[in-house]
Amino acid sequence: MKNRLLGIALLLCLTSFAAVAGDDAAALVTIKDFKFVPQHITIKVGQTITWENREKRQYHSVWFEAQGEAEPEDYLFSEDTYERTFDKSGTFPYRCGPHPEMTGTVTVTE
Repeated sequence: MKNRLLGIALLLCLTSFAAVAGDDAAALVTIKDFKFVPQHITIKVGQTITWENREKRQYHSVWFEAQGEAEPEDYLFSEDTYERTFDKSGTFPYRCGPHPEMTGTVTVTE
């Protein structure tokens, strides 16, 4: 019983750090407690991800700095959303401009 509970707990932990969105699934990343949840997400080419700020009083951004993009000028305040459609496969790291310790990764597959 103890091993089974440990296995379930491990599975729950792993699913909170990575997510896979199916072809028709809406991909959502929430911003809460200074974290992107899930931190790592896998989607298919052509899918869109929505980031939603669920902080009560904090602003954030979604910055794909490694792709050579300029830091976004528009911050996401409470309940604001940002959407991005990925049209090519690859791994795309991102971070919050004002809070560089907040990082995430989008993996896009064929």
